[in-house]
Amino acid sequence: MLVDFQELPSHSRIWIYQANRGFSDTELEELKTELNRFLQQWTAHGSELQAGYEIPYKRFIVIGLDQSRASASGCSIDASVHFIQQLEKKYGVDLLDKMNVSYKQGEFVAHKSLKDFKKMAKERAVSKNTVVFNNLVATKQEYLENWEVPAAESWHARFM
Repeated sequence: MLVDFQELPSHSRIWIYQANRGFSDTELEELKTELNRFLQQWTAHGSELQAGYEIPYKRFIVIGLDQSRASASGCSIDASVHFIQQLEKKYGVDLLDKMNVSYKQGEFVAHKSLKDFKKMAKERAVSKNTVVFNNLVATKQEYLENWEVPAAESWHARFM
């Protein structure tokens, strides 16, 4: 069952998929339609899953699931990954590659390979104050409080 992301409780489980580029306005409209369709029919062992999404910066797909009513199972998680893989093919983007880093340069969101980010840190092109996106957050509350943080407050700190 599709619900407004803002209405999901703070303990909701979160999955964040970062794209290696921003989506165009046309792509965003299509993407929203596809996410609506998928989340409306997403189930676990026949039970409806209460889920919502948002697409911050036209670049991240954030899916939240209220597990107090029904939890995601292996099959439902597999279905969501398969759905994301279809989006990757359709839009020609990487959404599942965890070896990439997104960070802010002013209001612009940059995307680099982990190798390039490490090199930039070594060369001081990014610092402990650079705002990074910590896509490892697991709940909506963590997402709201700790997703956009200075590198010093994230797993990225090991490179500074």
